[in-house]
Amino acid sequence: MLKKQMEQYIEDQMHDNNIELFQFEQDYAEKHQLLSSQVIAVEKSFHFQIIERCNKESEAVIQAENHDFLTGPVSFLKSHQEDFIYVEANDFGLVGVDAIALEFDDVFETYTALFGLRLQKKCGAAIKAYLDTHLQGDGAKYSVMFSGEDGLWDMNFALDFVEGFHESQSFEEVYELIYRFVFNLVEAVEEAQ
Repeated sequence: MLKKQMEQYIEDQMHDNNIELFQFEQDYAEKHQLLSSQVIAVEKSFHFQIIERCNKESEAVIQAENHDFLTGPVSFLKSHQEDFIYVEANDFGLVGVDAIALEFDDVFETYTALFGLRLQKKCGAAIKAYLDTHLQGDGAKYSVMFSGEDGLWDMNFALDFVEGFHESQSFEEVYELIYRFVFNLVEAVEEAQ
């Protein structure tokens, strides 16, 4: 799945032999020989279509935010525990995700990422194995459940257990961290099949 998606992404995004890629995407593309030697990869940044601050209980939108909001620290959620941040970015589609919600879980006192992951039901064991291996520390929290209704894995995991996470990071940095984590998860699941 990831290899096909990456091939399509490169084809769609190529402009005059230039393409925006995160370093880990470029590494993947080179590993699978998806880039010609004439291609120049430039550092990618997300282009968010929707950025909303929402109420956890009602899921009502409190305010639509602009990109500047995402330059602020994710610790905003700790001081606004009744809120969650919902974003959509076309770039997430590469790994089978449409949108990601971030919240601070006041029960476990962790920052949590929530999203649907478009992978087949048979991938459940590989997904859980990846999470068991790559979430660092005692008491690493996650939940994965397949929804036959929409054909997605409903996922959430505590960012506090992801290598490189710190609450002083900006939302933008955290979304990149989540995306890289999910990219690596999808790559590992693909290789396990």
